[in-house]
Amino acid sequence: MSWYRWEDDELHLFLHIQPRASRDEVTGIQGDRLKVRITAPPVEGRANAHLVKFLAKLLGVPRSRVRVASGEQGRQKHLVVTNPGLLPPPLDAASRSGARTMDKG
Repeated sequence: MSWYRWEDDELHLFLHIQPRASRDEVTGIQGDRLKVRITAPPVEGRANAHLVKFLAKLLGVPRSRVRVASGEQGRQKHLVVTNPGLLPPPLDAASRSGARTMDKG
């Protein structure tokens, strides 16, 4: 399984999250998932909310277009982004380093 896939106008991201990190960042591919470090703790939904906010900013979309499809309680998450604009350098670089392309078609 790839760490992302396109379905029509939705980008599905498969992530491994490291909460309580020193900074928010995309660190690369870990297994078949994209590893993302976030500063929020994994309590009372704060990590999920922070992750959605971080990815929305990174992808240049409103938070309402990013949702956690599965994995709310764990580190392995599936997020769906509706109509993302251009892919930001961290995601684009991760796709190239994993020898995968982010093209829709």
